[in-house]
Amino acid sequence: MLKLSFALRRLPHLSREAFQSYWRETHAPLVARHREALRIARHVQLHALAPEAHAALRESRGAPEEYDGVAELWWRSAEDLAAAVATEAGRRAARELLEDERRFIDLARSSLSLGVEHEILGSGRGAPAGAGA
Repeated sequence: MLKLSFALRRLPHLSREAFQSYWRETHAPLVARHREALRIARHVQLHALAPEAHAALRESRGAPEEYDGVAELWWRSAEDLAAAVATEAGRRAARELLEDERRFIDLARSSLSLGVEHEILGSGRGAPAGAGA
């Protein structure tokens, strides 16, 4: 499984609550609508708690400001992702998602990482729980 982790920071004019609400109620259904065209096997949103909940953890590690959330998307393989964006439907879906992301994500301050998971603890099956669901 190939995994994209997208650590998100909201646009400055949005509160964390407004950002997370838009992300969950507007953007998530858009991702779901494009699931087949983009061959997405799984999509998870991690919504950050209030900044006070992160303060001690941040201070103990000298870490920067926390993200407002993390989007996680899985594909069955790198080839599957490449095949998805090689189609006109996949490119159109990717453009539509990016257009929507510009409405609520500060893309310049957000971080993307693409890689392969190596499960250390968990289900023991070697794949994320619920993959393909």
